[in-house]
Amino acid sequence: MADTRLIQGRYRLLERIGRGGMGEVWRALDESLGRQVAVKCLKPMGPRHEPSYLRVLRERFRREARVAAALQHRGITVIHDFGESDGVLYLVMELLGGRNLSELLEDACGHPLPVPDILEIAEQIAAALAYTHGQGVVHRDLKPANIMRLADGSVKICDFGIARLGDSIGYSSVSSRLTGTGIAMGTPHYMSPEQIGGGPVDHRSDLYSLGCVLYEIATGAPPFDMDDAWAVLVGHRDTAPEPPRTHRPELPEAFERIVLDLLAKDPDDRPPDAADLHARLLGLEPAGRPVRPARLATAYRTLPGPRALPVRASARLPEPARLPGWARNMTTGSKATGPGPRTAPPPDPAAALTGTWTTGAWTTGTRTAGPPEQAGAPQRTGHLPALPAVPDGLLPAPAVLAGLTARHQEGLRLGRLGRWEEAGRAHAAVAADRERVLGPDHPDTLTSRYEAAFALSMLGRPGEALREYARAAAGRERALGPDHPATLAARQETAYVLGQLGRHFEAHDAYAAVLAARERTMGPDHPDTLRCRHNLAFNLGRLGRLEESYRMACEVAVTRSRVLGPAHPDTLVSRYEVGYALGQLNRWTEALQTYREVAVARQRVLGAGHPDTLAARYETGICLGRLQRSAEALRLFRELVDERTRAQGPEDPDTLRARHCLGVNLGRLGRWEEALAEARDVCAVRERVLGADHPETLVSRREVAVGLGWLGRWTEALVVYREVAQARQRVLGADHPDALTSRNDEAHCLEQLGRSTEAVELYRQVAAVRRVRAVRGRSGPP
Repeated sequence: MADTRLIQGRYRLLERIGRGGMGEVWRALDESLGRQVAVKCLKPMGPRHEPSYLRVLRERFRREARVAAALQHRGITVIHDFGESDGVLYLVMELLGGRNLSELLEDACGHPLPVPDILEIAEQIAAALAYTHGQGVVHRDLKPANIMRLADGSVKICDFGIARLGDSIGYSSVSSRLTGTGIAMGTPHYMSPEQIGGGPVDHRSDLYSLGCVLYEIATGAPPFDMDDAWAVLVGHRDTAPEPPRTHRPELPEAFERIVLDLLAKDPDDRPPDAADLHARLLGLEPAGRPVRPARLATAYRTLPGPRALPVRASARLPEPARLPGWARNMTTGSKATGPGPRTAPPPDPAAALTGTWTTGAWTTGTRTAGPPEQAGAPQRTGHLPALPAVPDGLLPAPAVLAGLTARHQEGLRLGRLGRWEEAGRAHAAVAADRERVLGPDHPDTLTSRYEAAFALSMLGRPGEALREYARAAAGRERALGPDHPATLAARQETAYVLGQLGRHFEAHDAYAAVLAARERTMGPDHPDTLRCRHNLAFNLGRLGRLEESYRMACEVAVTRSRVLGPAHPDTLVSRYEVGYALGQLNRWTEALQTYREVAVARQRVLGAGHPDTLAARYETGICLGRLQRSAEALRLFRELVDERTRAQGPEDPDTLRARHCLGVNLGRLGRWEEALAEARDVCAVRERVLGADHPETLVSRREVAVGLGWLGRWTEALVVYREVAQARQRVLGADHPDALTSRNDEAHCLEQLGRSTEAVELYRQVAAVRRVRAVRGRSGPP
């Protein structure tokens, strides 16, 4: 499968996997992270559409992105990114492997699903809805096609494209404008009576739609299964559904009661919320979840195909005055299944999308070239119209580009495995070859250079990373422009490695410039803008501007909570940063409370074993140690070592960090022999895994020296302190704060050995360098 268009210099569209009235969904490759994703694109509208219609569609899509990005739950599709590229609005989601419920019913040739599967699916959907409703979000279009069942049996709700935020989040005015446009919301077979009547819609509308979904997967047909839209709508409004067990007697009675409660016409007669529903479904577990008996399995396989349920006369005689005007010309839309052969769908209004923009001119800065296929990328099989011929001799052979792409992917794979040395070499080689074949400013060349820089940064070689990032940023600025997201990403990474090098004043200037560009081009509340402000807050702390760092971290946390939701991972990252700033201010009790709250929230949203949850617990342990509660800290770090080892392996950097802190707290408790042994063991593993000069290896080596000193073995400690100082000077520079700290360690050790003259001279040298840094700092950013 060949590459196609590159979105924002990052997402390469590979294969269209879905199409609807608002656009297309593509399987794509995120070239920055080397993972496959799904990209939903809102089709670009031409002058044939009314401006108000275009405005509504675009506003709805942007709202979908914000709503969906704020939802972080195992039962909700994860949103990675969103934005606009060449007039096309896009949403980047996790790529799900599995089948939606509509497809599962089709696979079963119209038979309903097995009872244990129905109960499992119902319970997971209810849990996900309990979460989303708790965030103030109503889906409003829950149907089988929007519910995915993955290969491992887990269930995810997809497409919050017409979800409505609750008033508490501040989006009610947007919702009211959009729902008043005459664009039909929802699908008739799964719409609640209040949706049909145009009345107020809240979370209980989703519960009704869920009742329709459960009815269908349990019986093989929706509760009101007619081919006339009016009849379907009036059925929802006026007709009591047939009890599911009249069509499938083996369904549990309690489950039937739940479905009928969900299908109550009056929202007040339905379960009060999804949490209550979830509890009721869990109550079915003892009787409903065991392995299905053989006779039921046989009976299930011989059930007849789906049939139209009996329809009462009232459902065939709609009362137009009581139905909304927008329903008058509706078709029934697509339901999961239905009696008889399916009719051909109407012409797809998005059919022109592929031919409109995936084969148009591909612009990079001031130059115009053909789309990526014309640049020699491997050809796709179908899906796109033939491309115009390219004169011979202008482009490299497709096989050459295919080989470069394969090598690039191999570099990304090595990085995912943590083999950064090999990944860095691979990306550097591909960058050199791409520069020779495609030119120094081609987006693919610059992508490889960017990835080489990332690998160098991960290897603790920020000086080399800085040179590569600077080249990538300069090239992207020439090719794509100074405000292009890819250019800003490279400039932001440049700021990050400047911070790694201890050049925090320069990092401050770089972050501030990127932040200004992001605010100007993306707005102050865009996730990328907030990430930049988050990094700037951290850098302020490294500059010693602790109160400013704390205030900015708090501001970012509040904004992310408002835009993304209080439990969104990015919000929790900012609250985590607030905890760090509090620690820098020696407000350890407040920091401890903040980290504990973040840990609890992450455990609830992400799970107890998620790396981010464990990271918050790690910082909790740091706070306990700082508060002289080392016994508690030691217990916590022992738990973390065990959990990290099980989840990530004994040589994972996070496992080693927990072991390092375990050793530190052993020392604080006066158990120095144990502390020294732990430090030596961790240092040896880090040296083997990360390299001798990696910053974390040097931290462990310093901890060895600390242990030797506390045990009175100062001569041995001096040797180790000097090794660390020399390595830090070599890697980070002589004036880096960590290098200066190591020189001070060395001087302290000389003092303990009675070599005061040498110690005083070393202290004087360190003080002189720090004075120069302070003068430079006063002339830096205000």
